[in-house]
Amino acid sequence: MVPTLRPGDLLLVRWRAKPVVGTVAVVRLPGGRPVAVKRIVARVDGGWWVERDSPAEGVDSWTVGALPAADVLGRVQARLWPRPGRVRPGSAPVRPSPNPE
Repeated sequence: MVPTLRPGDLLLVRWRAKPVVGTVAVVRLPGGRPVAVKRIVARVDGGWWVERDSPAEGVDSWTVGALPAADVLGRVQARLWPRPGRVRPGSAPVRPSPNPE
């Protein structure tokens, strides 16, 4: 999630909070992957479309598809350490839409 977050950041998470487009969330990715932090990009058929802020690395909905609502575990509210601050809503890098309608 660089540049928004960096490895080692301590986050304040509101567990079971409703996903909101543009916010950062803790999600469960399929295939035995570890729990991850991703940006909520869109509500689509079948769940939530999530993306990484750094297009150079990581796994997101472009790889695994939309995530079921049950796999969006919580919403990141703030970064507590080492650079305290709110994690503000934003948008992921511009890429083709998951729903080309």
